[in-house]
Amino acid sequence: MKNRALFGLAAEFLGPEPLLAAVRAAREAQYRRMDAYAPYAVEGLGEALGMRFTGVPLATLLCGIGGGATGYAMQLYSAAVDYPLNVGGRPPHSWPAFIPITFELTVLAGAFGAALSMLVFNGLPRLHHPIFDTPFFTERNASRFYLCIEARDRRFDENRTREFLLKQGPEHVWEVPG
Repeated sequence: MKNRALFGLAAEFLGPEPLLAAVRAAREAQYRRMDAYAPYAVEGLGEALGMRFTGVPLATLLCGIGGGATGYAMQLYSAAVDYPLNVGGRPPHSWPAFIPITFELTVLAGAFGAALSMLVFNGLPRLHHPIFDTPFFTERNASRFYLCIEARDRRFDENRTREFLLKQGPEHVWEVPG
């Protein structure tokens, strides 16, 4: 084996159907550290790759609840505890007046929670990815479909993985240097 760092092996396909078939075969062969690259969204690719639930919806919900509770608590404290005023005979805790601010802070905190959790769960910002430095990917990215099996996968063996990818019928199998 040559003394070089290898990120993985990438198979190049001409269409989405062969890519989906290769991804499904790779999952059946117990490969788990892989990613697919396509010039447009491919229906079913996420499920075939084994993408699972992320925490983005839960983080959005929790941040929204926290923002709404914070907005309501700030108004309650300022109107009923810190500076109570009798305006027109209304009670200090007039909850209908608190609804607009509570709603707005719920939406604001939920939006920030969604954006930040999306960045965290996607591992972003990722400033460098080895596949983007390869000449084949930059030249053919607009019209080809790729399946990259990473070298850090526990089932990865360069020769066996190359043979496996060649059995899937790609146009080429490329080495992605690390």
